[in-house]
Amino acid sequence: MLSTLIELQRLKRLDRTGWVLRGLPSGTESVAAHSFGVATTAMFLADQLSASGVEIDIPRTLRMALIHDWAEARIGDIPRTGIRYFGSEVRQEAESKAFADIVNGTSHSETYRELFEDYEKRASLEAKLVKAADVIDLLVQVLAQERAGYRGLDEFWEVARVMDFQLTGKAGSVVSEIIGELLTARAEIR
Repeated sequence: MLSTLIELQRLKRLDRTGWVLRGLPSGTESVAAHSFGVATTAMFLADQLSASGVEIDIPRTLRMALIHDWAEARIGDIPRTGIRYFGSEVRQEAESKAFADIVNGTSHSETYRELFEDYEKRASLEAKLVKAADVIDLLVQVLAQERAGYRGLDEFWEVARVMDFQLTGKAGSVVSEIIGELLTARAEIR
């Protein structure tokens, strides 16, 4: 466990590449800060769904949110623009291998690999919700940067228009509502 914990410390210092490529200063957001935002967002979403009567495994959701970017401790944060050159299949294969290597030797490595695989395949409600939380956290960060005066971040908002989280019913409504609120908040500063 200790070697894995030490390796994951890298995520606290690893800048999110998308911000760096757009000229925002180093330290704008680390991968670990993003993971915190995703976990917090996933918790809020899962709690709201649970309170509405939707059956959701909240501990599984939170665990998945916490581990979803661990592979980046080995391969870095590959931005959307980079994926155009590598291809999403290559990225997924590299992340899966890196993730497996990171958790190899931990006492629950199989559980962690299963959670990561579920997230990557969006096989469960929990995985779909964590992906939605991932995008929502990104948009919250973009909104914060635009409120601080940064411009030229329009491309990040495209994900709100094209992303299909494959969430139906109450889960789809809750996610659509928060994304709608983000788009309204952005319109107010434009």
